Amino acid sequence: MDKARQNSVQPRDVIVIGGGLAGLSAAIYLGRSRRDTLLIHTNRSMAKWEDDVQNYLGFPEGIDGAELLALGMRQVLRFGAMVTTDDISSLVQNDDTFRLQGSGTTYCARRVLLATGLTHLPPEIPGVRDCLGRSLFFCKDCDAYRVQGQHLVIIGRNNEAADYALAMLLFSSKIMICTNGRTPQWDPARTGWLDEYQVPVHHDRIHALVHDDGQLRALTFDQGESLNVDGAFTTRGDVYHHDLAAGAGAKLDEEGQVIVDHCMRTTVPGLYAAGCVTPANCQMIIAAGQGAVAGQAINRDLFEDSLERHALPRYGRTA
Repeated sequence: MDKARQNSVQPRDVIVIGGGLAGLSAAIYLGRSRRDTLLIHTNRSMAKWEDDVQNYLGFPEGIDGAELLALGMRQVLRFGAMVTTDDISSLVQNDDTFRLQGSGTTYCARRVLLATGLTHLPPEIPGVRDCLGRSLFFCKDCDAYRVQGQHLVIIGRNNEAADYALAMLLFSSKIMICTNGRTPQWDPARTGWLDEYQVPVHHDRIHALVHDDGQLRALTFDQGESLNVDGAFTTRGDVYHHDLAAGAGAKLDEEGQVIVDHCMRTTVPGLYAAGCVTPANCQMIIAAGQGAVAGQAINRDLFEDSLERHALPRYGRTA
């Protein structure tokens, strides 16, 4: 049996749910704080979609997202946190303890950190999955630099799509928008800006992405037309993995993000959230930073609780 699942109903100090950058960072801090910490993950971090992370501090030549996660996991294990793979379906608070239901296993903890992240929604177009992270991207802050000077298309129809197209003019003069057969929904101000900067808008429905092993070469349209492009960004939207937070009673904002304070505390006492499931700018390094903040805050929370309960280790006790 997985050691992390043995005696799982005995309350741990902390359970971290999510094995992305936020969860890993928090688990490192908690492990180094000598907290009984269990990291539960599903091995589905969005970081795995990025095969060339160029803006994470300390890797001047870039690093594969999967490798970055693997290095983080090694660090978590080095500092004593337990790790298991499971899919948590429910989170309930009973007095000062949280009970979490996995696939056949129940876990308990005094504090819980949700680092469950989000999923970017790619357009449902043939060829998209092959190009993700290679020549089709979600984040201009992450990937605009790597495609500067190329022929680029923004796939979308909302204000964000218009903003992406306008902002990308700093990186390339060859920008256009494809609404994929749908009516644009950007506001009049953005209509004016797109006209002012002469950004072309293509309204036909995209049939497929033509690529060479993930490197985008062209878009084909239902009407038979083809458009040569080198890269694309998509702004279809995001799904925030907030079900556990909402089920526990934590408040969400209008977009579905978990509301937290400066210490990453949710509106439920003892429940924390960090990373892309919160209103943070969804960058890997920001998620890692939030995880560090959450880890330190949880450790302080447990310390203050121990003082109140007169439960700190006594002087002279063997560590």
